[in-house]
Amino acid sequence: MHLPQSKKHPLFNCGNPNCPECSKAFSRIKVSEKIIKKDFVSDAVSPFVGRFNYPDINVGILAPPEEKEDAWLYDAPRFWAENRLEIPQIIDYRTSLINSSFKSSVRQRGKFLELIQDAAMASRPADIEINLEEKPSFRPNADSVAAPTGPNAKLKKARLTENPNIHTKVQKVHYDKDMKANEALLYLYENDFDENFLSRALSVGNFGLERNRKLVPTRWSITATDDTLGKYLIEEVKKYNHVNYQAYFGSHLGNHYLILFFPDAFGYELFEAHVSNPEHFMTDFEFHTGRKYYAEDTAGGYYTVRLAILEKMRRLKRQGSAIALRFITGDYTLPLGVWVTREAARNAMKSRPIDFSSKELMIEYAKKLIKNKFNCDAGLYLGQSRILKEMGSQAKLMRFI
Repeated sequence: MHLPQSKKHPLFNCGNPNCPECSKAFSRIKVSEKIIKKDFVSDAVSPFVGRFNYPDINVGILAPPEEKEDAWLYDAPRFWAENRLEIPQIIDYRTSLINSSFKSSVRQRGKFLELIQDAAMASRPADIEINLEEKPSFRPNADSVAAPTGPNAKLKKARLTENPNIHTKVQKVHYDKDMKANEALLYLYENDFDENFLSRALSVGNFGLERNRKLVPTRWSITATDDTLGKYLIEEVKKYNHVNYQAYFGSHLGNHYLILFFPDAFGYELFEAHVSNPEHFMTDFEFHTGRKYYAEDTAGGYYTVRLAILEKMRRLKRQGSAIALRFITGDYTLPLGVWVTREAARNAMKSRPIDFSSKELMIEYAKKLIKNKFNCDAGLYLGQSRILKEMGSQAKLMRFI
């Protein structure tokens, strides 16, 4: 994306297309030019369920202001990552989506909810007619968990103008009112439906026992999906033999991960730090017995990274304890949602590992790598690692026995 110098707009601070503020301003200009009426025909890209004032919340459908052949690209995190889309392009996609919303109780039923449910289950965005109460107002919103959103307006009415293309496996779990929501998620995950699809279908109450179905805020459904898939994989991974000492390194959009595998029972710990202030960091962990409470410090990112690690262990048919070190650089100019941490961790897991003969050698390597790349002291984090302390106490106990 490039804005010629001669066409700078007063909204721009510097004209640099990599600047997040300029990217949002450029998107605002483009979208504002297209939002000329309250009624339009578009593509139902994704539902959005708010969380404020729960259980009485805003529910809406995200759609561009006009029909697009590539509308599916506006909500395709895995594709964005695999094709290395830059932040300005992603912001452009997301802030171009109009959120046409209405108020609803989480257990309320109605024709518009049925429309949103069908749209959320569709394999590709379905054609939709939207009528708004007013012209949309541009209020771009960045979120640490969900992808950014753009203009919003109150919905007057909406109608799908074609039958949405819904996969038979999705229909199977939707119409099975005796199947629990987590069972539906796992069934579809094993049939190659990605987390983004699963979380948006879960958010509008498409899965679960009939009496339990309800709307789930988008932010919550994303983490619930990652957590459910992770817990499922943990039970499988625990059956395998131990991994070797291995180190993986990878990144995405300024989010860098060094992930260390230790030959032990499954355990997991995450440290997060910004390279501009490495002494201030956040961390959460779990031992072999798992977590009982939400990861308050590292929040939704905790569950995305755990999922990426478990997917790798499953492919290796090995279990181990993993310590993940996340370093955020200035290249990550705007929060885009936890899909970034999920894909960054997956990139690390796709890298060729470096094998070590001992824990000490791997830790020494980790310290040197982090010092060279980010001028940070990895010992600050590893020295406080609960996973490493647990390993040490176990080793002492075995020697005593």
